[in-house]
Amino acid sequence: MPRHRIALATLLVAVGLGVAACGGDDDENEGAAPETATETETATVGSDGATIQGSVGPGFEISVDGADDLSAGSYTLVVNDQSPEHNFHLTGPGGVDVSTDVSEEGEESFEVELEPGEYKFVCDPHASQMNGSFTVGG
Repeated sequence: MPRHRIALATLLVAVGLGVAACGGDDDENEGAAPETATETETATVGSDGATIQGSVGPGFEISVDGADDLSAGSYTLVVNDQSPEHNFHLTGPGGVDVSTDVSEEGEESFEVELEPGEYKFVCDPHASQMNGSFTVGG
């Protein structure tokens, strides 16, 4: 866990510098896939209207990028579904329950209202192998 926090802190500094240099355009990282299922990379965190990046596939990988520092609020979850054998399914407090279709590939967006608590994400057909969670603070 400490490695993730160091990586996330480094990444947030890099993202902050990038936003300052380019005027705040968040589209550059859209659709980027993580290297491993447990590695966190890029997400915009903070106030209402921020974006969370999710990814599933092409192998047995599933992730939510940068979810270590999320606070309660409105977010757009952008999922990059890279496999017709997998899906991305997020559930959690306040009735959050959104998913991509197993047979579909591509990018899909969901508007979610995150409340404090634990959120779980899985690939439904491979839930024992492809799963993760994150906690949203108050």
